Amino acid sequence: MTLNIILLGPPGAGKGTQARRLVEERGLVQLSTGDMLREARSSGTEMGKVVAEVMDKGQLVTDEIVIGLIREKLESSDAPGFIFDGFPRTLAQADALGELLGDMGQKVDAVIEMQVDDEALVRRITGRYTCGNCGEVYHDETRPTAKDGVCDVCGSTDLRRRADDNEDSLKTRLLEYYKKTSPLIGYYYAKGELHRIDGLAAVDEVAAELSAVLARL
Repeated sequence: MTLNIILLGPPGAGKGTQARRLVEERGLVQLSTGDMLREARSSGTEMGKVVAEVMDKGQLVTDEIVIGLIREKLESSDAPGFIFDGFPRTLAQADALGELLGDMGQKVDAVIEMQVDDEALVRRITGRYTCGNCGEVYHDETRPTAKDGVCDVCGSTDLRRRADDNEDSLKTRLLEYYKKTSPLIGYYYAKGELHRIDGLAAVDEVAAELSAVLARL
């Protein structure tokens, strides 16, 4: 049986971290809209040519194109399930995804809302930095490097902060999320597919909560 999961939550809620764990532990495939578009653009396929033309003109890729790319991925994979990352973002996209899965004899099995407290989230994100060499993630308050300015894992001094990991930028991103994506919470709740977990708990605790939800399906 194919397991299809949607992870919902604002920027910094930890969706990417949990998605990677599900990929490693369950063999699921993470379908990231951005990754699919970049892959399609360089693929040389008919769909890829359409994507390249749209992106080269600086236009927004339509929902129809994204749904087409998702269909291609679903049809060409024998994975036990999929994690939808960055899609759907709107009610129209949610309807389109539901129709696509229905056409293929599948469905959305669980929508996991990773709930957060906005102020706590701001503190989490603005204190975050990563090693530019190995990708290890640190935090000013909860996980600083043992030696100031040096990565614990590889010894690199190339420690970086994202340019948009500041309070003003993050609040703008949160507002955008609540305006466009949060209606999906009510949509999936009404369909009986929504499950809520604490997105600000420790990574292992969040993973355990997520596994418990999936075990009940």
